[in-house]
This record gives sequence, structure tokens and C-alpha cells, in this order.
Amino acid sequence: MISATSFCGVEFGNPLILASGVWGSAASSLARAVENGAGGVTVKSLSLAPRAGHPNPTMVGTKTYFLNAVGLSNPGIEAGKEELRRYKELAAAPLIGSIFAGTADEFAQLAAAVSVSPIDLIELDLSCPNVGREFGEPFAYSAAAIGAITRQVKSATRVPVSVKLSPNAWNIAGLAAAAEAAGADAITAVNTVSGMAINVRARSPVLHNKQGGVSGPALFPLALKCVYDIYERVRIPIIGTGGVTTGEDALAMIMAGATLVGIGSAVYYRGAEVFKKIRAEMEGIMAEEGIKTLDEIRGAAHRACP
Repeated sequence: MISATSFCGVEFGNPLILASGVWGSAASSLARAVENGAGGVTVKSLSLAPRAGHPNPTMVGTKTYFLNAVGLSNPGIEAGKEELRRYKELAAAPLIGSIFAGTADEFAQLAAAVSVSPIDLIELDLSCPNVGREFGEPFAYSAAAIGAITRQVKSATRVPVSVKLSPNAWNIAGLAAAAEAAGADAITAVNTVSGMAINVRARSPVLHNKQGGVSGPALFPLALKCVYDIYERVRIPIIGTGGVTTGEDALAMIMAGATLVGIGSAVYYRGAEVFKKIRAEMEGIMAEEGIKTLDEIRGAAHRACP
């Protein structure tokens, strides 16, 4: 019942993809997601120069949320390109190259650099919530910044571009429209939401960075609403991601308007085979409800009776 999904002219074996940052940028790790049922993968965000990220502790998980402040650690674009090349030797599933930078010019440089790799789409990470001290306010809060970066990136590459937005922005649908007007081919919604954890016995924040990004089940209803709102404002396709943990979550994302569904922290909650598990759950619900294809339910929540 779940077959190949076309997204920006790229064929994904199924709509479930590995979200950025979950298994890093190593080719073997990315290929592992495909072996476990992912229809495509997104590399951990790459920058022009290598980044060590934040000191430990950088992550903490509970039953209801996962909190991280890894700090966008990555090997840099040159070493990253080699891993992207190696991935294509290990797996045939589409590869999304995520990039982040401090200026529009740097984003354009990165887009040009990563485009020589065998990637199928570029994802612009404009919305990481835990590097404010290094980069200031995320670009994803500003329509002007989103427009400027998107235009420069589109002039530097012919690879389709998806703009990753933040649930912290109150006007996310308008920001998605700004990205579309600037030439974006797709929207990724959403990144993590800002949060923190405090150890009451130590009387101190748990993370070294004090604050981090919240993912996991607690993020799901926020991400779902963002996808719903964005779908009403733009015509370009959406990657819906954020707290998706079950097949029911994934189907809800599609009914809200997503074409692809990103799976991230669910790997922590349900193991490496989570892609196969979620797909099986989706197909079980579809069989029960008489749903033959995902196309017939995409955006269905917008057509529901009040």
C-alpha cells in the first residue's frame, strides 16, 4: 500500500526519511537507516569549516521528550563531501544534504560546494535553536533573511532546495510563504523547539549549554500544527518532521499536508528498525480504514467537516 513517493522530482522508496542529525554524517551510519527501511536520508548539517560542537553533557532523554545541544558538530564540507560520495556507494536511496552557515554568502558557498556531491536535495538549516551564542538569532525568525538566503542559494545550485523552519516562530506559515516566494522548492517543518532541563539536586541545568532543542513525542503536536498551517499557505511540498514516533503519527503528518515524513528521535525510543515498524503500523491502519494510497489522504485534515 505504501509505494514510492515523488518529492521535487526525486523518487523515494517510501515517504519515511532519516531526519538530519540523528546518525551523523558517516556514510555507514546513513546507509544503516536505509537497511532498516528508510526511504531516504538527511545528513547531519555541514558547515564550511569543521565544528567540535558543545562540551558534554549535550543530550538527555525522558519518556516524553529528548533534549539536545550538540552544537552542530560536523567534519566540515570537504570531509563531509567524501562521506556523501561513499554513501552513494553503499545505498541507492535519495540523499538530502543539510547545510548551515552564518551569512547568506556562506550559505551560497556551501550550496555550491555540496552540489558537486551526489546529493538529491539540499536542506537549509536556518533554525537550530541551540547555537545562539555563536550565530545569534536564527534566520528562520525573519522573512527577509529567509528570502535573501534562499535566493542566493538558488542562484548557486540547480539541486532542489528545502528550507527548514522553526516551531519557535509564531508566524511560521508566513515564513514558509517567504521561502516559496524566494524560489524554495520545498519546506522542512520543523526543527526542534527551545527548551531546557534542570537537575534539582545539583541545582543546575543538565546540559552544558544550559538550553537545547526539544524533540520526541512532546514536539509532535507542535510540529503537526506547523505542517497544517504551512500547507494552507504554500503550494510547494513539505517534509513533516518532529516527534513522529508511530505509524499513526506519520499518517497524521500526511493528513496535515506532508509528502515526506522525517524520523529522528524515534530511533532513540524504538530502535534502529523504527522505519520498518512505523511503515508496518501505517499499512495496518490503512488496511483497517480502507485507504489504498497515501495520495488520497494527503491534506485530508483540511477537507474534514467542522
